[in-house]
Amino acid sequence: MLVRRVMKKNPVYVRSGTFVSEARSLMKKESISHLPVLDSGNRLIGILTKRDMLNAGPSPATSLDMYEISYLLSKLTIDKVMTKNVFTAGEDEVIEEAARVMADNNISCLPVMRDKLLVGIVTVKDLFGTFINAFGTRHPGVRVSFVMEDKLGQIAKLSGAIFEKGGNIYSFVTHDDNDLYIGGTMRIGGLDVDTVKIIFENAGAKVLDIR
Repeated sequence: MLVRRVMKKNPVYVRSGTFVSEARSLMKKESISHLPVLDSGNRLIGILTKRDMLNAGPSPATSLDMYEISYLLSKLTIDKVMTKNVFTAGEDEVIEEAARVMADNNISCLPVMRDKLLVGIVTVKDLFGTFINAFGTRHPGVRVSFVMEDKLGQIAKLSGAIFEKGGNIYSFVTHDDNDLYIGGTMRIGGLDVDTVKIIFENAGAKVLDIR
């Protein structure tokens, strides 16, 4: 799946020079935690997060009183607190690569670009939604995790047996167990747990978990 399928299009953004107080109000109004920052030429120059704004507060050791602090914060612009080295994704990037970039860099969103134009934003929440859909979580049925020999035609044999018993595969996610075995998780509708277990065992698969 591509990033363009899961991203939020036409994301809310702010301009360079916006006051932090204004950005905070906008986040609250739109119920969002990230704001791309554009310059006057619509070029992406930063990203502002709730974490950035929390870090913009004064040190607990400050000698300023609350009125002085409030005044200084009211004059603070996002340019002083935003993250300037922004990781981005292309709209035709695959979502697993976007997820890897977020995980490797401990970030929770990626502005999505079409050349130099901001066209969307993808967040951890968006990826969680994709993860849920990939596992067919919202479909009723039997969830089975298994491993089997990594040989040509094994998955076709398994899916054929499910079809013959009247089952429907809602989702199938694979992972490499090692060089000799392949693992996977399926969600199957139309069959009960006992029938699914027998199908997998007859196909030479080792059932790791079924529910």
